[in-house]
Amino acid sequence: MTTVALIVAAGTGSRSGSTLPKQYAPVAGRAMLAWSHAALSAHPAIDRVLVAIGAGQEALLDAAVPGAAHVIGGATRRESVAAGLAALEGADRILVHDAARPFLTAAVIDRLLAALDDRHAAIPVLPVADTLVDDDTTVVPRDRLHRVQTPQAFRFATLAAAHAAWSGGEATDDAQMVRALGHDVALIEGDAMLEKITYPADFARAAAAVETRSASGFDVHRLEDGEELWLGGVLIPHHQGLSGHSDADVALHAITDAVLGTIAAGDIGTHFPPSDPQWRGAESGQFLRHARALVEAKGGRITFVDLTLMCEAPKIGPHRATMQARIAELLGLTTDRVSVKATTTERLGFTGRGEGIAAQAVATVTLPLVSA
Repeated sequence: MTTVALIVAAGTGSRSGSTLPKQYAPVAGRAMLAWSHAALSAHPAIDRVLVAIGAGQEALLDAAVPGAAHVIGGATRRESVAAGLAALEGADRILVHDAARPFLTAAVIDRLLAALDDRHAAIPVLPVADTLVDDDTTVVPRDRLHRVQTPQAFRFATLAAAHAAWSGGEATDDAQMVRALGHDVALIEGDAMLEKITYPADFARAAAAVETRSASGFDVHRLEDGEELWLGGVLIPHHQGLSGHSDADVALHAITDAVLGTIAAGDIGTHFPPSDPQWRGAESGQFLRHARALVEAKGGRITFVDLTLMCEAPKIGPHRATMQARIAELLGLTTDRVSVKATTTERLGFTGRGEGIAAQAVATVTLPLVSA
């Protein structure tokens, strides 16, 4: 079953007060669009993410999410979704999400997709908490009222048919069009973090809803004859290599533990136990990619990594830039957000005697303060 996601990001956001279309404006140091794109891309059930952008916004998109797949949207939300449907034809399920709702969690996606097992459509909603009155100050009952959020989830064929049959003017959302086709829409629990960013004050609210966390990781492996030496995802020529159950890349192991620590997700052995034969000789980059995916599934972002290697040999300097580039690639970062340093221990201890290599890493992430 193929599941795709479409982010609607073709508007200009004229009410936001930003000099850029608001979907490209920074929220807590990251383009608004990039937050939800990362969350959707990291979800294991989603096979493809497409962004519907405005004409002429290609450079803005590439700066926000390098390499993101896109389609040119229309003048209205409905036209942008229709363009996305045409580009994604053949999928089984689709999530349609507004770029102006950056803090999307895996839990919301899970609930939406589960609802599609026996329904044609599902939308996340929150209850109305405030008292409502009409123009005559008559109280309006709110027990059957809900605040609708995105992403909205649909069986692909159902949404395509709803768009093809729609003749009611500009719809406020896609669920309205599906209901017009005669299908019920499931209401699932939304998330307070999915509030839409519209006005200048909303940017300050969103920035305040993000926290920064740091955690450290430490690892040691023994140097032995007959082993390859992998450090920071790079094969380094040396007369000895590191010994371990996987490829024993002490640098990537330390970074992986640091990243896992930022979300209190245990350590590398929790996720990849050395007692499991499938990880014998495994490439350690997959461990780091897994840790990154866990952070992104919580709506988070890795922002910086600092690595220190402790050894007498080999010399790290000649390989520093290559290691920095490989770690940055694994984490989806630019190289200026990856620090690689090395030190000796003045011939003291096991590293000083050349018996092994130690690595210490610190990772910094940003995370929504509340997640469902």
